[in-house]
Amino acid sequence: MIILCLTIFANIFKPGWTGANERTFLAVKPDGVQRRLVGEIIRRFERKGFKLVGMKLLQASEAQLRQHYWELREKPFYNGLVKYMSSGPIVAMVWQGLDVVKTARKMLGETNPADSLPGTIRGDYCVEVGRNVIHGSDSVESAAREISLWFEDHELFCYEECGQHWIYA
Repeated sequence: MIILCLTIFANIFKPGWTGANERTFLAVKPDGVQRRLVGEIIRRFERKGFKLVGMKLLQASEAQLRQHYWELREKPFYNGLVKYMSSGPIVAMVWQGLDVVKTARKMLGETNPADSLPGTIRGDYCVEVGRNVIHGSDSVESAAREISLWFEDHELFCYEECGQHWIYA
């Protein structure tokens, strides 16, 4: 029910997250945290020119994860995914920038690391689909829903970067 309400809210009150203000949700999964890949992942997104506007280390509850992965509830791997994602801390992040949802998906690589190109996060750091290091929103709409699930408004920051004029014309 909560997912339905969040989805309706996200579709009725679409945030002004377009252009250089588009936002996406990323979560470094327990395997990525345990393997100490958080800094490398942040480095890649910062070097690309995206702005980090929210981040927290947390132990996700099964209830929160069931909401997050609601669309996958009928899949045979759903319960295992929820169990795995609640097995250790995750790093939840919100990134902002021009076409950040689409670009982040390319930077992550395919869900199955075997299909990911070298140079992508999953292509460089993953071997199997069950331990693919990171989650990223697959659309602007999903990003809005996921951000509202993991972050409160006061946890997201709007600020002017001093180097922004070197990234955007």
